[in-house]
Amino acid sequence: MLNGITGSVEPDIAPDTFEVIGRILKARSGFTLDGYKDKCVKRRIHIRVRATHSPSPEAYGELLTQSTAEQDHLLRVLTIHVSHFFRNPTVFEKLGADILPELLQRRDQVRILSVGCAGGEEPYTLALLMKERFPDAVDAGRVTILGVDVDSIILEQAREALYHPDRLAEVPAELLERHFIPEGGRYRLRDEVRSQVLFEHADLNHRQGWDPCDLILCRNVLIYFERERQETILNSFADALSPGGYLVLGKAETLFGTARKRFMTICPVERIYRVLS
Repeated sequence: MLNGITGSVEPDIAPDTFEVIGRILKARSGFTLDGYKDKCVKRRIHIRVRATHSPSPEAYGELLTQSTAEQDHLLRVLTIHVSHFFRNPTVFEKLGADILPELLQRRDQVRILSVGCAGGEEPYTLALLMKERFPDAVDAGRVTILGVDVDSIILEQAREALYHPDRLAEVPAELLERHFIPEGGRYRLRDEVRSQVLFEHADLNHRQGWDPCDLILCRNVLIYFERERQETILNSFADALSPGGYLVLGKAETLFGTARKRFMTICPVERIYRVLS
């Protein structure tokens, strides 16, 4: 997903230059800027304008046409891939104490979707939670966890499950010792947890629908999309969720428009909603 950043006001990028940059990115990777907030996108482009010492956005556009390496650099900047395990721990406490037990009680198979999963920290956190609190359900193969992201390269890193210690700061010491193996100054998640999670490439600008699921986490992703696209994505989640399924948004996000009528609020503090049957 796109990542915002604060900073000084930059000169605007001319529409024709912005269009050229968009075409280059689409040709390079299939990634499109449609649906994202222009201000967020332009702010990130200016990072690379400065990094390459380009005198103007137009000059940077020329550089981009000539350098596939710079195209890859820009794609990395435009797609967020910074997260950590147990981000906002109270969300996972609520899921472990209330939401997941209820789903496991009434469903034989629980299917979980993590949208904008970056390096896999969120879906692997869910896998750790399931392994620790509901091991019988995990051993019986009753839980499926899928992580999706627009960045194919970061998904390959997610499958490797090798993390710098700063990504693990919120992991309790006993879980770190039990489920991670030290490796060259980093920590690799053990296979028994890694095997619970599958990863798949997905671009929310083009995704037409999702496989049926019972719990969707989409935290701090929607804020980078235009309002109309947000509403389309939220409705696609409602379509995918089984009756009584749950949606978890980020703390800065909420339901609105037609999507608001399709959910009831379960926990406003943690932004947890339940789809109406």
